[in-house]
Amino acid sequence: MIDPFELQRLSSQPIEPIAERLGLRVAHHKALCPFHADKHPSLTFKGSRYRCFVCGAQGGVIDLVKNVSGKKFVEACKWIADENKIIIPDNREPRPLTSAKVTTSFDATRYIRHFEHPWLSPYARQFLFEKRMLDPRVVDFCRLTSYKDWLQIPYLDQAGRLIGIQCRYMGSDPNQPRFRFPQGSVCKLYNQQVIPMLKPGEPLFISEGCSDCWSILSSGHKCVAIPSATLLKEEDLLPLQGHSCHIYPDQDEPGEKLYERLLAASLKIGFYLERHQLPSGCKDFSDYFVLVKGKGKADEK
Repeated sequence: MIDPFELQRLSSQPIEPIAERLGLRVAHHKALCPFHADKHPSLTFKGSRYRCFVCGAQGGVIDLVKNVSGKKFVEACKWIADENKIIIPDNREPRPLTSAKVTTSFDATRYIRHFEHPWLSPYARQFLFEKRMLDPRVVDFCRLTSYKDWLQIPYLDQAGRLIGIQCRYMGSDPNQPRFRFPQGSVCKLYNQQVIPMLKPGEPLFISEGCSDCWSILSSGHKCVAIPSATLLKEEDLLPLQGHSCHIYPDQDEPGEKLYERLLAASLKIGFYLERHQLPSGCKDFSDYFVLVKGKGKADEK
């Protein structure tokens, strides 16, 4: 069951980027209608809605995903959340971590043993080293580990204390959520433990999501991450106060909105924020990193 507030967030997502990810070619707010034999673009998009003026098909973001992909309602919602980096809070205790009774606050002592001797499953290794092409030293530094089909991502405070865990599904079951959190996890600003390591004037990068953070770290820069732009609170950014921060916004509407929010917060909290532009064709920094890394390997051959 999806909370009505979360459902509203999903329903209000811009529809055109989602239509393109579903395989529709959008131009001038129109596309060929997938619901009839359309030869001239008759499917029109506006805000979070679509409508075909030929066959009469119409609906919202979730309807489009359901009707084009054939997914059921909950699956369509999860797909939209994953595509837009929206984290839907799951109040259930994630089975991959523990089967103990749910508690009301995060108890790090119950989970710290998972990260004492990190181990990566074949799925996780393929994702981290082959798909993302990350530096193994970054994976070790971030203490990433596996439990069955889940990649466990520890959130540490600036002193290196465990304050939360994000679990990312690495398996093939389409009914599993992409992300889960143990009850009480505090997942505000990711990789805070790198902040005390900054030298005077050294740039600190900000990314949207952990994957981009690992890529930036692998490129040789210190980085923290916003786990979810939709759950971002201004007070979560207080550790950035007084630092020189840099960002490569994702090349989509949510990425632009995050940059605007961070820029406004920088003026209130007191940190410098400089924007950098990703090359055309790279949706996020992970795409850019893989492109550059792959080109470098090709040149070596």
